[in-house]
Amino acid sequence: MSRRVLRVLDAPGYVLHATAWRETSLIVQVFSRDHGWISMVAKGAKRPHSALRPALSVFQPLLLSWTGGGEIKTLTRAECAGVHALPGPALMSCWYMNELLFRLLPHEDAHPGLFDAYVIALQRLAAGQPAAGSLRRFEWMLLHETGYGLDEQEPDFDDPVNEPELRASLRARLSEHLADKPLATRQVLLALQRYQSR
Repeated sequence: MSRRVLRVLDAPGYVLHATAWRETSLIVQVFSRDHGWISMVAKGAKRPHSALRPALSVFQPLLLSWTGGGEIKTLTRAECAGVHALPGPALMSCWYMNELLFRLLPHEDAHPGLFDAYVIALQRLAAGQPAAGSLRRFEWMLLHETGYGLDEQEPDFDDPVNEPELRASLRARLSEHLADKPLATRQVLLALQRYQSR
């Protein structure tokens, strides 16, 4: 019995990560609002004149079209749907969010609320707002959407007085579900902080 071929047109999404595949293509990990985290092959995307090449940037809103019924879909179109002009210091926060999505989100499991929280975090970071409030809001939503949420009322994520306690609580809950494997982005950030304090 053959699998039904799925065709999706103009789904809002973001590239989380891309790796080279064969000579001219990429394997792209995408986070879409209505389809969750999906693996796709972007055929020919490494070619200089590929229509896909300029669009496949991380942290930028896209409209994505793909086809396929297997585990790895075929990306057929990617169009820019706006720009998040992220300052350099915000990029580590963005990579941190992407790593959390990879580690805690099942494949092809839609979480529209989490997608919206991701977009809001990127918008806030692009606007130069403090990373702490943006990340705590995203972590909180990620835990709730994946069934690991705290049984508390949603706090004020931008309150600097409560931020250290909230950060410790969320990080402890996240650590419980990351199989005692430290996040690479967290290790890099700590190393940078140690370097800068010399």
